[in-house]
Amino acid sequence: MQDTTLRIASYNIRKARGLDNKRMPERTLQVINSLDADIIVVQEADKRLGRRPPAIPRDMIAAETDLTLLEVDENSESLGWHGNAILLRASLKGGDVQRIPLPGLEPRGAVAMTLDIGLGVRVVATHLGLMRRDRRAQLDVLRDATQEEGHTVIAGDFNEWSNRRGLEPLAGRFNVHAPGRSFHARRPVAALDRIAISHGIEMRDGGVEEGRLAKRASDHLPVWADIAVPKRPATC
Repeated sequence: MQDTTLRIASYNIRKARGLDNKRMPERTLQVINSLDADIIVVQEADKRLGRRPPAIPRDMIAAETDLTLLEVDENSESLGWHGNAILLRASLKGGDVQRIPLPGLEPRGAVAMTLDIGLGVRVVATHLGLMRRDRRAQLDVLRDATQEEGHTVIAGDFNEWSNRRGLEPLAGRFNVHAPGRSFHARRPVAALDRIAISHGIEMRDGGVEEGRLAKRASDHLPVWADIAVPKRPATC
């Protein structure tokens, strides 16, 4: 039985404000298009104040990409929830959306959805806190929230500088991949952006988008991974 291969990417877009301090959503979308991903989890997709208006206009996403925005917030204005948004290739559908509040000193959250392609893949988009003790508690919540799920992918800005510490809550069920150094975009020294895949999913390839635009569009570089998800066995 053949596996299904998907490309999933994660990108902290810094509210579409580049290193030149110019807010240029069209530039951000050019970078997103260059990833050629089936699923893109986006962090800092909305501005911070008021009703958290989107950093990228919805009509611009529709006009300049072949991606669709998964509706995850309650106000039908923001692109995401706690800044976490999910973009899907137009041929894909996501459902069973869940908003997961995360503990810590700062307001944080995650968004989960099931990819409706007969594989039962649960995708979680998150942006973890700045303090390790908060990140560990947040990963505890995400692990528990997906405990009863099948194949699961947790992707986002993990904010963890260490390659050896801080990700212990995911051990045993997930393999955590850092496709490369993604921060700071001007001179990448840390692999803050990661993709965790549950056992049974295979990592085929991965990397960091280091093109000219990506190095200017945000303080993070986008990361991507090609994963192979086993198909569910047929039922009689």
